[in-house]
Amino acid sequence: MALLVFSRIIYHCEIKFLYFISKGITNEAVMGNKTAVIIGATGLIGRQLVKDLLSSDVYSQLNILTRKSTGFEDYRIKEFQVDFDKLDELENCFEAEDVFCCIGTTIKKAGSKEEFIKVDYQYPIQIGKIVKKTDKHEKFLVVTAVGANPNSSIFYNRVKGEVERDLKEIGLPSLHIFQPSLLLGERDEFRFGELIGKKISAFLSFFLIGSEKKPWAIDSSSVARAMFLVAQRKGDGAFSYDPYKIRKIGAN
Repeated sequence: MALLVFSRIIYHCEIKFLYFISKGITNEAVMGNKTAVIIGATGLIGRQLVKDLLSSDVYSQLNILTRKSTGFEDYRIKEFQVDFDKLDELENCFEAEDVFCCIGTTIKKAGSKEEFIKVDYQYPIQIGKIVKKTDKHEKFLVVTAVGANPNSSIFYNRVKGEVERDLKEIGLPSLHIFQPSLLLGERDEFRFGELIGKKISAFLSFFLIGSEKKPWAIDSSSVARAMFLVAQRKGDGAFSYDPYKIRKIGAN
């Protein structure tokens, strides 16, 4: 009798053990097998984008290229702390279906126009060229800004326009350019200009009804969400998304 009871206990323990094991295996089995690369994961959009990718079941691996640790902890993440002046040495890191380029700075933070150009123009262009050479890539998704125009008299808009123009010339099969306006969200750093912009946005929002009439500010989470959703679409070509389109896509 005692032996029978003991056998049943062992049996039930084995069943529970196998259940939990199979549950873990199942979760991994249904996980998608796509790889994504995220550049700029410490910024407003990039940080939220990583969270969105992790909460989905589309990607089995995220390669994060960053100057400093992002603090993310997940078995799917491979974090590479890199020197962006040596991107050519990191080509293997870009073997992925979807590459999200969220890198960007300000002239104040960069210290000079030359350094700003390096971060907001040279790095994205170099990344685009590396991605073009990889065998696995499907989509290149990049953040620029509303008002981007290579012929603009405004330095910031001109640089953003030049990077859009030259990325198109690389010949990436599926290029998606996101042009947000003033980004709303909590930054680790203080930006006085954005603070003023937020105050103005809140003031104008009191008088204008309907998000379609408020292109001057957009939540960074909406941009991240739109980037993730667009990455799941089919189709080749070069596409641009202004704040209206971003907000509409990100609302889904």
